[in-house]
Amino acid sequence: MEILSQIWSFLGLLTVLQNVLPTQLISLLHSSYESIQDFFSPYSYFEIPEFNGYCGVDVNDLYRHVNLYLNSINSSSTCRRLTLSRSKSSNRISYTVAPNQTVHDVFRGHHLSWTHQIDNVQDSVEEKRSFTLKLPKRYRLELLTPYLEQLTARAEEFERVSRERRLFTNNGHGSYESGWSSVPFRHPSTFETLALEPELKTQLMDDLTAFSEGKEFYHKIGRAWKRGYLLYGPPGSGKSSLIAAMANFLCYDVYDLELSKVSDNSELRALLIQTTNRSIIVIEDIDCSINLTGDRMTKTRINNHSMHKKNRSVISDNAEDNGRVTLSGLLNFTDGLWSCCGEEKVIVFTTNHKDNVDPALVRSGRMDMHVSLGTCGMHAFKVLVKNYLGLDSHVLFDVVESCIRSGGILTPAHIGEILLRNRRDADVAVRTVLTAMQGKILGADVDAIEGGHEYDDMAMTPERIGRRLMESPENWLEGSPEKKKKKEGSNVKFLVRLRSLTKSDSGRRGV
Repeated sequence: MEILSQIWSFLGLLTVLQNVLPTQLISLLHSSYESIQDFFSPYSYFEIPEFNGYCGVDVNDLYRHVNLYLNSINSSSTCRRLTLSRSKSSNRISYTVAPNQTVHDVFRGHHLSWTHQIDNVQDSVEEKRSFTLKLPKRYRLELLTPYLEQLTARAEEFERVSRERRLFTNNGHGSYESGWSSVPFRHPSTFETLALEPELKTQLMDDLTAFSEGKEFYHKIGRAWKRGYLLYGPPGSGKSSLIAAMANFLCYDVYDLELSKVSDNSELRALLIQTTNRSIIVIEDIDCSINLTGDRMTKTRINNHSMHKKNRSVISDNAEDNGRVTLSGLLNFTDGLWSCCGEEKVIVFTTNHKDNVDPALVRSGRMDMHVSLGTCGMHAFKVLVKNYLGLDSHVLFDVVESCIRSGGILTPAHIGEILLRNRRDADVAVRTVLTAMQGKILGADVDAIEGGHEYDDMAMTPERIGRRLMESPENWLEGSPEKKKKKEGSNVKFLVRLRSLTKSDSGRRGV
């Protein structure tokens, strides 16, 4: 009881002294007390405020990284109180260390701790936030720098995989502050669900992984940290799905650049500057967007004119270049000095006809990897059947493989549509695909074989498909005498074998 009274007396004396002594003297005494305490303490303390300086405008990036890092290490196991939240731009629930709570961490066998401090600013509704790092004083020089480097790397990786990705499109106002409009990017395509041959899929994933982890390598060799991909193939071969899978694999934003909305080369550069790091810039149907190849052909014709007309032609050509995107502007966009604005960017061109694209656009250094996407092989077909029907095998897979080898190849989009329409009955779905492949082999109208209407696959009942497969190969070759003569030699043997396989399948199933 006597000790408590002495403590209260001491606190009362401090209150009196605080009211009597000058503020400067009190601050000096407080600073001296902290210095003495720090001298005898075995720990060092580092404060990381939310804002740099005293104006409260410049955000301290290290404060944000600490917050992300503490989210990534699951602070709930070492902290008693957390503040939970979820933003509109993310599906993940994040948490913040509650005021004056401490989170413990271990680095290189040493125990460290973070304390989240929030103080009220005098005569203001604002709050002063900061994190305080506590680590052993004896090892602070050898721990501080590598620990903060690890913290920053882990925070950036956590931010990359946890934030919601965005899909941007240019709005025709690229010369202004923001020439892009965006929506959440939630395309479900992944490399696991992509209908690609395994060798190509592995090659793409390895190349993307090497690129995303190659920051030091690109700096070492003196190249801008970017990579170009040319995707080419017929409509429905999966170019857009591959782009979405790449974005989900890398956790990058996607910028869909519509060249027809870009007024000139200056606006094109402005749009490039406004793109963020860790993004994929896509120009679809590069050969159809604008007449880029025509630029080179026109200039070639100009150089062949006589000397007395050459000057006027060049002036006319320059006038035509003004007010629109030119081949030169797009080349500088992909591989010129402006292409190094930002880091970790992927540029993707798509086209249905590779030969129509100007060779200067697709050379190495601009489009580093050319990816040919065509019709479905057997492995891609099995992936589609697994995705749409949930089947790992089917008795008609051997027949389908024979059709593919004999030229009955379809695009992933075509097969996917057939499977989608018939997904309630797996047998009908596979048999309908098989019928379409047979029509492809015979050179007939696939739509007519499938029912007379575009993708009229719902009309293909099991009985109708069974009758079609049981018909004589000679009936499949009905049509003009020339077509029949042309197809008989190469396809009759295959179709006879196909019918026998189908009959054996029907016998096993009791049809």
